[in-house]
Amino acid sequence: MSITSLWVARVPCLLLCALVSACAAHGTSANAAALYAEAARENPIGKPYVIGVADVVRIGVWKTENLSTDAIVRPDGTITMPYVGELQAAGRTAAQLQQDAAQRLSALVRDAVVTVSVVEVNSYRFTVSGNVERPGLFDSRSYVTVSEAIALAGGPNRYASTDQIVVVRNTDGRIRRIPINYDDILSGKSPEQDIVLLRGDAVRVP
Repeated sequence: MSITSLWVARVPCLLLCALVSACAAHGTSANAAALYAEAARENPIGKPYVIGVADVVRIGVWKTENLSTDAIVRPDGTITMPYVGELQAAGRTAAQLQQDAAQRLSALVRDAVVTVSVVEVNSYRFTVSGNVERPGLFDSRSYVTVSEAIALAGGPNRYASTDQIVVVRNTDGRIRRIPINYDDILSGKSPEQDIVLLRGDAVRVP
């Protein structure tokens, strides 16, 4: 068989391989885009704050100081309110907790005026691990993006593969791995990848 014949025979195979590779790349890109869109919908900025474990909440009852209290949310997500008992706080907003407290107080105080506020945010924590200068567990009083989290960890070290970073997110038992290209964030090429971290997120820098 001549060289020309061999080349002609290989062309369909080469075209098929190229097509498969293109489809795979398109599929990966589409999947990543869907993950970034979902992360944008989950962005907590501008939404009511959801209370978490170790946060400190203040419950005030108008004209009834002995029912008012500052309470730390325990690991089981509950707080204790005087004369009322335990209330579920973690996973609730201040407005929801206010409604719960007012309902429980209605048996003790008629037309009780209850206010609830979060006076300390201690539950917003995330980890940055791998090839960064200072890996560890971090907390913040304000929401943090991926690039800000990496900066808090001292930035990537010289061994980091900054185009292969992954944010691992566990939402109600559903684990997602969100690919992050740190270089594209810094260059402004892909600002949508600079997602806002949620409580419990893990940033892994290979």
